Parts: sequence; C-alpha cells; structure tokens
Amino acid sequence: MGIVFSNLWNKLFSKAQVKISIVGLDNAGKTTILYKLLLNQVVTTTPTIGSNVETIEYKNIRFLMWDIAGQETMRPTWKTYYVDTKAVILVIDSTDNARLNVAKEEMHRMMESEQLKDACLLVFANKQDVKGAMTASQISEALSLTSLKDRQWHIQACSALTGEGLHDGLDWLVLRITGS
Repeated sequence: MGIVFSNLWNKLFSKAQVKISIVGLDNAGKTTILYKLLLNQVVTTTPTIGSNVETIEYKNIRFLMWDIAGQETMRPTWKTYYVDTKAVILVIDSTDNARLNVAKEEMHRMMESEQLKDACLLVFANKQDVKGAMTASQISEALSLTSLKDRQWHIQACSALTGEGLHDGLDWLVLRITGS
C-alpha cells in the first residue's frame, strides 16, 4: 500500500525533469535567454566556453537546460550533449542575416542525429526588439523548417532582453512534452 501511495504522490506532486539543449551560433542570445528565464532579469554575459547548466521550473516541469557554446570551434561538441535530450531550443539572432545559412546547416546536421530522433525543436527568433530584425516567418523559410517532416517544431519570435515570447515558447514545449 505504501508503494502505491508513494507512486501516486510522486505523480501528483513531483515535477518531472526534462533535459533541454539550448544551441545556436555565438552571440545569438542563448545565455541571455537562459538567465532571463531563470532570474527574470538581464544578466551581463560573456561568450560561453563549454556549457552552462541551470534548472528552471515551469508549469510543473523541471527543465534541466544545457546552454551550449556556439563558437565555430565548439559546434562539433554539440553532439556530446544530445543524450537524453527531450527538446532542443535553437536560438537565432534575427539580425544576423549573413550567418543564417550557417545556422541552417548546423540545425539540419543536428536534427539528423539518431540521439535526437524523438526530440522536438523550438526555434527562438531572438532580438525581435532590434530594428531591421527578420520576422519569424522569414527565418522559418530561410531555415527550411517545413522540410523537417518527422519532427515536431515551432518557431517563436522573442526578445531575450524584454522576455517577450519566451514563455510562449516554453508553453509550446510543455504541451509537446506532457502531451496535454
């Protein structure tokens, strides 16, 4: 009887932990987004070397978020973080039109990984608060997101500085992860 009650208690009141990998090219805003979600404030950041790991609790889910460095020399290491990843957040600098094709190549290479075959993809079109930023629709087209046929994906316009759009993206993740 104790085991049944314990299992019921855990299902009703404990928070599931879900691993999320946050990737993107350098200077896209990955770390700023992570700490805006964690602390609800903008934190001065420096380029990430390796990764930052933080736990963010949101709507009864404990997201274990791995913010992974995006410099060109670090991108080959992304695959070492894929184990047990339930969702990938790809952060795009909406003002960096010159490197959008590089982001597209990295995203498609990542989505071909066997370890991520069941992971959903959330694309944050960041820096929407900057004049001249591409729209989420333009970025979706440039990344060829519609070619990802066997994957749940969503693109969300956002601003890491203001927080606009970040919770909308997390809401989408919660629906994909919980199925409700």
